[in-house]
Amino acid sequence: MAVKRSSAESKRSRRTEASIQSVQEPRSEPPLSPERIVTTAIELLDAEGLDGLKMRRLADRLGSGAMSLYWHVGNKEQVLDLALDQVLEYRGLPQSGEPQDWRAEIVHMLEDWRASMLRHPWSASLLPRRALGPNILARLELLSKTLSAAGVADADLNVAIWSLWNYVIGATVTRASFDLSDDEMAAAQVRLPGLGELYPTIERSRLLLDNDWDGVFRKGLDVLLDGLAPE
Repeated sequence: MAVKRSSAESKRSRRTEASIQSVQEPRSEPPLSPERIVTTAIELLDAEGLDGLKMRRLADRLGSGAMSLYWHVGNKEQVLDLALDQVLEYRGLPQSGEPQDWRAEIVHMLEDWRASMLRHPWSASLLPRRALGPNILARLELLSKTLSAAGVADADLNVAIWSLWNYVIGATVTRASFDLSDDEMAAAQVRLPGLGELYPTIERSRLLLDNDWDGVFRKGLDVLLDGLAPE
């Protein structure tokens, strides 16, 4: 019996030491915060899309319990709002020391907007049905201010802004949807000449084979800005 008691005491001692050590050792994961939750949510959205964002899965990535998230964010909808607003933050034109004309500022702003959504493809489809956060509103305010300073009348300002909004989102969704692989492009090149009799203009312009997405976006934007420019 004495040997058994000594063994039990030894086990309790080891458990106590292990418990003390675990308290003293630094945590492997940083504490939860809204910023860390949103950053991890963006990583999950980039990897698995909108359907992949579940609060339980997000908690697993953060190494916490799902209920712990609700101390920092209200629900999944708020996480989506915060994630969308974060990826659409605009930091402005690089400082070159030279004054930029209004078109250069708007082109940079909209190209940056499109690039941000292409880096996070889920954002384009999410934007039209989410609450607009401070970063998105700041971008729209800067766009409105720049157009107004360029001479766009207040009566035409909303038309100009929504036209540019629709163009950026439409171009981004189209780019993401029609991103053909090399094999798909080769198959289209074989198939298209056979359709020339029915669709001669499409064949002549090689519409379905044009993959200069950045160039097409910029040219289309120039056309749109030409129409918006004050006379």
